[in-house]
Amino acid sequence: MEARDSGSMPALPLPYSYAALPDDAEAAVVGRGRRTGPLFAALLLTLAAVLLAIVALAGVRLVGELPAGGVVEPNHPMEVMDVRGSRGPESGVSEKTSGAASESGGMLGADAGSNAFPWSNAMLQWQRTGFHFQPEKNWMNDPNGMSGLLQGVVPPVLPVQPRRPDLGNKIAWGHAVSRDLLRWRHLPIAMFPDQWYDINGAWSGSATVLPDGRIVMLYTGSTNASVQVQCLAFPSDPSDPLLTNWTKYESNPVLYPPPHVGEKDFRDPTTAWYDGSDGMWRIVIGSKDNRHAGMAMTYKTKNFTDFELIPGLLHRVPATGMWECIDLYPVGGTRGIDMTDAVAVASNGGGEVLHVMKESSDDDRHDYYALGRYNAVANKWTPLDAEADVGIGLRYDWGKFYASKTFYDQAKKRRVLWGWVGETDSERADVAKGWASLQSIPRTVVLDTKTGSNLIQWPVVEVETLRTNSTNLGSIIVEHGSVFPLSLHRATQLDIEASFRLDLLDVAAAKEADVGYNCSTSGGAAGRGALGPFGLLVLADARRHGGDTEQTAVYFYVARGLDGSLYTHFCHDESRSSRANDIVKRVVGNVVPVLDGEALSVRVLVDHSIIESFAQGGRSTVTSRVYPTEAIYANAGVYLFNNATGARVTASSLVVHEMDSSYNQNQAEMASL
Repeated sequence: MEARDSGSMPALPLPYSYAALPDDAEAAVVGRGRRTGPLFAALLLTLAAVLLAIVALAGVRLVGELPAGGVVEPNHPMEVMDVRGSRGPESGVSEKTSGAASESGGMLGADAGSNAFPWSNAMLQWQRTGFHFQPEKNWMNDPNGMSGLLQGVVPPVLPVQPRRPDLGNKIAWGHAVSRDLLRWRHLPIAMFPDQWYDINGAWSGSATVLPDGRIVMLYTGSTNASVQVQCLAFPSDPSDPLLTNWTKYESNPVLYPPPHVGEKDFRDPTTAWYDGSDGMWRIVIGSKDNRHAGMAMTYKTKNFTDFELIPGLLHRVPATGMWECIDLYPVGGTRGIDMTDAVAVASNGGGEVLHVMKESSDDDRHDYYALGRYNAVANKWTPLDAEADVGIGLRYDWGKFYASKTFYDQAKKRRVLWGWVGETDSERADVAKGWASLQSIPRTVVLDTKTGSNLIQWPVVEVETLRTNSTNLGSIIVEHGSVFPLSLHRATQLDIEASFRLDLLDVAAAKEADVGYNCSTSGGAAGRGALGPFGLLVLADARRHGGDTEQTAVYFYVARGLDGSLYTHFCHDESRSSRANDIVKRVVGNVVPVLDGEALSVRVLVDHSIIESFAQGGRSTVTSRVYPTEAIYANAGVYLFNNATGARVTASSLVVHEMDSSYNQNQAEMASL
């Protein structure tokens, strides 16, 4: 029996149909794109710090040639070249543009002219988020360098572009601090690329907290000859709780590319961990070989100025390309585990834990991970399932999420994951609004002990402190082929918790196999089947229903396999998210494990131009950047929908929390949005 608020509006039919899109997020790994790196410095005190900025000098790039002897000289001359269109690969890092193309097929830049959508100031101002970390202005890159928490302090460092909202050519470190990973205070730029060894960019790196509380930062510098080297930096004043200023080691660089590694294929050192067997610290650096296999190398050091390459590779996977922003960490089922502690326990004969290896794929700009076992003595990491190895199997997120980094929160004994969420609009639009890129909501990471084969990601508990008005809508039945509007005060900043169940008789009646469904190629939320799609329409036009109105579908699709088993897909359909023509709109997602007796559950964070969804308790996550032109401000709404052909769906539980802003920007400005 259907239960609903007596004041609710009746269900409405779905008169529209989506067209299938060519992008395939579920397809096997094929050729991939590119990206550049940033940095994350750590403030382990009572504050958290973000440090990284990408600085570009008015559209120019500094390029040089390696001297014949193979040594990068401090006085080596530099050549100035124009940079247009694609950004990143020529500098030896990954692609930074969104891929939004003009009608003529080219990249949309500031000169896109009449091909570009006529964005108004009101539309662009609305895109600024309420509770996600973002730059005050200009460009921001990925978070790398958070090292953990001491006395409740979080240390993030991010790449920003202090002079332009598009990626420039010289990466610097931006800097911000926070007590709770949500409310941030922006500080001055912490470090500029101003030495011969990083003049073309101070790229990604990681911070390590030493036993005596000192902090060291290793980062990748791009030299005046565009050779990637590893450099050392440390706080200028360790007593400063904000770690405002940083000093570069006078004898940088501390590491050059080893033999047989490309000069532009040696970057992004990890946080170090201590191995008591020889009293030395370990770091991992990603690369690729001359056969395009992704690989990870391990170095050891006593003092962070002198390093030794450990013989053999930690891991290698053919045909996966350059591994950026690599990460290696132990994972348990209830709380985070410190890497140094895990190595110590294993060396003393204690219980073995699984280790996650993650790489950000330079080829396609996705973050891949795998579960495996780390043998510190043999310097080997081995996947549990070779068919789901690093770069070819699981992903942190099936949407827009890249160059992520975890850190161990010592105070709360948890591992926290952050990811860079770039723009998917045109560079021209970014210039008009004056900023680009977000960081994802920080997520805790644990092992899924029920499946044993994947991670669980969930928003940090601090997010719940932003909840204000909460509406419990009880149980709502949605008939097939209809939508159900939700009565909410506002719909642009939300935390939605929903569980769905299909009618068991309808499931039993759906006997025909449905083996071809794919989130990206099967018509999105308009690709109808017996048991789906169904879910939520968010940032949907509250004034009109159906037709070509703006909406982003967050949905499940259940399909029966040839063996009679049920397979559940979890997807985002961005294809109707905006009327604008100069943005990338895709349908993304993948299959999510659903165990016997489990309802289909999802948590959705809506924050203006970003949507983050966590399905089945966080077994699968999808992030989308969306840019509505009409479903904004008071015109944004939320609906339940069921586009299945023969099954009714019950939203067995549905709670919608309105979210306060974290006031990363001017409070009056944010409140007006």
